Amino acid sequence: MRNRNSNGGEEVSGPAPASPAPAIPPGLPDLNLLRTFLAVHRSGSFTAAARLLGLSQPTVTTQIRALERQLGRELFERLPRGVAPAPYADELAARVGAPLDELAVATAPAGGEHDTQPDPVHLAGPTELLSTRVLPALAPLIEAGVRLRVATGLTDPLLEELRAGRHDLVISTHRPRGRALTAVPLADEEFVLVAAPAWADRIGGPARIAAEGPAALHGVPLISYAEDLPIARRYWRHVFGRRLTGRAAVTVPDLRAVLAAVAAGAGYSVLPRYLCEQELASGALIALHAPEDPPINTGYLVQRPGSASNPHVARVRTHLLQAARTW
Repeated sequence: MRNRNSNGGEEVSGPAPASPAPAIPPGLPDLNLLRTFLAVHRSGSFTAAARLLGLSQPTVTTQIRALERQLGRELFERLPRGVAPAPYADELAARVGAPLDELAVATAPAGGEHDTQPDPVHLAGPTELLSTRVLPALAPLIEAGVRLRVATGLTDPLLEELRAGRHDLVISTHRPRGRALTAVPLADEEFVLVAAPAWADRIGGPARIAAEGPAALHGVPLISYAEDLPIARRYWRHVFGRRLTGRAAVTVPDLRAVLAAVAAGAGYSVLPRYLCEQELASGALIALHAPEDPPINTGYLVQRPGSASNPHVARVRTHLLQAARTW
């Protein structure tokens, strides 16, 4: 999944996949400063981090300033509500998060509440991405004892459920509005105009669409995720510079079913490349158009404030951010 566009006003930005891991000066900093840094990064504010760590807010502020002096970099932008991490901070969190989480588990006192298994991680997002990318990527964590409770659905309802505490992490198809949720870019998805080989031949292939535009698709059934043609409309507007006025021949609220129908010869559609890359490689589907600037949408990994108290939430978050670099 690859992403570029975003909606809303969430203030947090994330790491560029190609950025090298930041170097930590030898001998610096100590673990307490790194733990405080990680709590601020995950909670999105000094106040929330102080609650999680059992410290005062001035102590958290002092420790972050000390870490910034030692590293010679500003880690957070102070906002009217909360903080926004600098790109370096995102990279540093990705590097130190998992080791610190593992250290916390390894050094927890035996017996009592510290010896209990962490709560399951409640994760939600689009069913197609969860099925094809996210759950396979998380398989090693399941073997290591992480428990997941997975829900699927549309982004806006899932974000409302996240705010209400039903989920710990949500994979969102747009940047959430407001400052209550911490969001970082996860991956991009590129959209592709596709059809089965038989329809591609009847249409005249990519060459005709390149010459005539969408008029070459007149009379070909459109298979869509929803009645309002959200993905196809965006493709038409971005690539062809015009409004899509046709109607769908088939609507089905699962892009995997759309893929199956198109591959079987039902018509054409616009699909995320990650979902149909195997069919494109095998020849079961044909890319009908190769625009220089294909539509791209950015997905975000969104975390509920307070969920960082569960170390397995942090492990899932860190693992997904690392795995998504190859999507």
